[in-house]
Amino acid sequence: MVVTRVIAAPGNVVWRVFTDLVDRPRWLSEVDSVELLSMAGEQTRWRETRRVRSGRSVRPVAEELVLTVRERGRHCVVSLAHGQSNELSYLFTPVQIGPHRGATTVTATVIGTPPHGLADRLLNFVVGGLAARTAEGAVRDELDALAAACLTRTSAAA
Repeated sequence: MVVTRVIAAPGNVVWRVFTDLVDRPRWLSEVDSVELLSMAGEQTRWRETRRVRSGRSVRPVAEELVLTVRERGRHCVVSLAHGQSNELSYLFTPVQIGPHRGATTVTATVIGTPPHGLADRLLNFVVGGLAARTAEGAVRDELDALAAACLTRTSAAA
């Protein structure tokens, strides 16, 4: 699954907002808190608590995540710290021509491990489309929130 969003801010602003993990609760509404656990070279580990809807109730869920910088200012990957079956790759590309010149295109790609057994493949076939649409909506919402945060930062700097 791939989701792309043009953000009306320069790449350095988008990168800074995205990788400022402590500030995530300020711009990503479902994130309640972030606790930095370690920063080692190009890898940062943190615990993020989000509000997750389950039926009619909302409950907090904490996950330990890892952000690995592949190319500073351009590409990073976020994955679960334990049992890394899925990764979310983010690519930040400056827009150099056209009406969005000076903006940044952010491409988020969900990379998952394919199911192994027959039961896993059957379950993936039955609910995979729904899960993909739900995940796609969540990634779109995150990129929209990132765009709004970058706009706020850009406006404050002007």
